[in-house]
Amino acid sequence: MAFYDLSKEQRSALVADIQSVLVQELELGRLHRTADRFADEDTYIRKAAYLAVGRVYIARPDLKQILLGTLDEYVRHSDFKVRQTVINGAGEIGKVDFESVEHFFDRGLFDTHHSPRNAVIGSIKKMGEVNPDPVLAWAGKYLHHENKEIRREICHGIELRGRKFPQDILPLLKELQFDHTARVRTTLVHVLGQISYKKGCLETVTLHLKTWENQALVREAVKEIIDVHHRYRNFAILSQEEAKSFLAQYGMLDL
Repeated sequence: MAFYDLSKEQRSALVADIQSVLVQELELGRLHRTADRFADEDTYIRKAAYLAVGRVYIARPDLKQILLGTLDEYVRHSDFKVRQTVINGAGEIGKVDFESVEHFFDRGLFDTHHSPRNAVIGSIKKMGEVNPDPVLAWAGKYLHHENKEIRREICHGIELRGRKFPQDILPLLKELQFDHTARVRTTLVHVLGQISYKKGCLETVTLHLKTWENQALVREAVKEIIDVHHRYRNFAILSQEEAKSFLAQYGMLDL
């Protein structure tokens, strides 16, 4: 039976059981039922398993090393779902202790399957929200990687931090302004739009863009910012016309 076919009470009991079994199996030194949960076809079962990893890491410091060692073993598993769950579990740990799990993301970025790679990006987003300094420092190492998809994924991954704190990611985005790959440039322009529409963000983004040298890229970004203020008009702090007026004050419409 799928996770959301269960009643609320049954789901709560299952989540508690997944965490309890994880603790028991770590104490015994070998995962059996937990490994099956990591590989479950139901994405919500896998989610419950990787959330349990984060909770146990915090609640049971005596089990940290065996937990990390177990994740090190399973990140090499032949089933991509297991590798995906491991990366997501590392992302939960990375919210509080990025240095201990950094190597999982180094490996996951180059996984042969897109699901673990996507888990890296999702983990960057959730870790960057609450533990930005080491996560953004790590992301910066890959901004000029020879693989264009790595550059694009890093750009995408740091977006969520920028929605509240654009000043934290704008210096990293600036390093991509002359990227020669269309997919990277498209993602960069998209991210600049996404970090521009909340309170106080447009001014921060605008002032930073004025320091960029690639005027063609900045023009694309300005168009996207204006469009975002229409598409997200129910959420944006400014109307599209107010955003245009603000950009005009800084000469951004005359580029």
